[in-house]
Amino acid sequence: MSKLMAVDQRNQLRDIFNRFDMDSDGSLTHLELAALLRSLGLEPSGDQIYMLFNKMDSNGNGAVEFDELVNAMSPNMMTEQNVINQKLLLKVFHLFDRDGNGFISPSELTHAMAKMGQPLTYRELSEMIEEADTDGDGVISFSEFARVMAKSAAESFGSPVPSP
Repeated sequence: MSKLMAVDQRNQLRDIFNRFDMDSDGSLTHLELAALLRSLGLEPSGDQIYMLFNKMDSNGNGAVEFDELVNAMSPNMMTEQNVINQKLLLKVFHLFDRDGNGFISPSELTHAMAKMGQPLTYRELSEMIEEADTDGDGVISFSEFARVMAKSAAESFGSPVPSP
């Protein structure tokens, strides 16, 4: 696919890759790859992620570099609709992330919800943060936000999404 992928799609995939490369080391771990795939609207199981990761890691170094990701991507995984969904989700995330640091803090979440006419009690805020903050750092990253939004959308259509 790397030869068939349009430059625009490759650049968009690079942006997505960089957002999920949490430690900025130029490669993805199993967890980072899983978050990236889920943000694209895919729902791989843990076993599927493990098998995909091992298949993608062509140099066997235990990480997936950008070129390995590009080489492994199939045309149906990088559809224009998935890219559009990713861009829209990122725009929504930035509406919450007022200081632009890449994370939604409890105060930013409170402010955004109040602005949308849905003020939160302390308990509601705590529950929302607890549900979204899977790594326990007290803030919501883009990948955590994408997971919660995908879960919420699926549940609203009557298709529960299993927790990671």
